[in-house]
Formats: sequence, structure tokens, C-alpha cells
Amino acid sequence: MSAEAERIFHQVGAILEGHFLLSSGLHSPVYWEKFHLLQYPQYTEQLCRMIAQHFQHQGIQLVTGPTMGGIILAYEVARQLGVRSSFAEGEGEHRVFKRFTITPGERSLVVDDILTTGDSIRQVMAEVYRHGGGVMGVGVLVDRSGGKVDFGVPLFSCCQSSSPTYSPQDCPLCRAKVPLSTPGSNAHL
Repeated sequence: MSAEAERIFHQVGAILEGHFLLSSGLHSPVYWEKFHLLQYPQYTEQLCRMIAQHFQHQGIQLVTGPTMGGIILAYEVARQLGVRSSFAEGEGEHRVFKRFTITPGERSLVVDDILTTGDSIRQVMAEVYRHGGGVMGVGVLVDRSGGKVDFGVPLFSCCQSSSPTYSPQDCPLCRAKVPLSTPGSNAHL
């Protein structure tokens, strides 16, 4: 699965090289531009099928994710599982369900596009728990942490990557004065 997912990302030009500021605040020489992928429904459907198939026997009742890319993924995975979808929007330092409700005990799957530190996913999970729901698992398109992030529930990724990340003060690209790009930053959320 991982090889097929990576092939799709390469095919649509979604793996960029340079010096990037990630939404986590970290720097990296590799950027996975999910919107280069999400603009193609057939590829989005194919990768979401991998997530849906992995969790199909977990009794999922709701698929949810963080804005922005998580909206598309939550909708498509939910469609394939035959359940409803929702998304959590940024509000200050947190994500909240402004347009949706969670039924206490509802079995949820949290999905997101690119996993680096897991902060967005943790915020969505906290909101599900705050409303009395349960999180049965997490599904992502790309886990760029190399499997290092633990959510306390099963994690499935269509593709694993060990893309290096650096804190700004330890970034060798900054020391080499490579210009910094900020594509897709959601720091404003």
C-alpha cells in the first residue's frame, strides 16, 4: 500500500523539495503538498479506500478530521464506510465542532492528511472526547513521523515517510541560508 500511495503522490507532483516551514513550526527539506493530490477525486478516493478498508470492521459511526484537508478526507472515508462525517474548526489554540454534534459513546475515526507532530489530530481527538465520543483509530495519508507518534489508538497511514524535520534553531538549511518557503501553512488556525 505504501508504495502505491507514494507513487500517486509522485505522479501528481505532491512531494516537493527545498526548505519549508511546516504548519507545526518545524522546518524540513521535504514538503508533502496534499492539495496537489486532493484536487484529483480518483486519487483521493483510492487513498481513502485504503483507510476505510483498514477500519471497516471497527464499528465506526463517525469519521471526523481537522480543517482544511481533513474535511475532504473525512467526507470520502465516511462515504465509503456508509457513516456520517464531520470536521473540527480552529478556534484560538484549539479545534472545536461548530457545525456538528457528537453523540455520547459514538465510535469515531479521526482522519488527516499529513502527520508530522500529531497536534491537529490530538486537538480533534480531545474535542471528540469532550463531547463523550470515543476514538477507535486514526487514519492519515502520510505519516512523516516515521511511526514515532502514538495516539493511544490504532494508527493507519497510506504511506510512511521519515522526512527529516528540524526546529528552526537547529535547521541546517537555515544555517546554509537556503530560502524558506511556507506553503500550505495553517498557523493562523
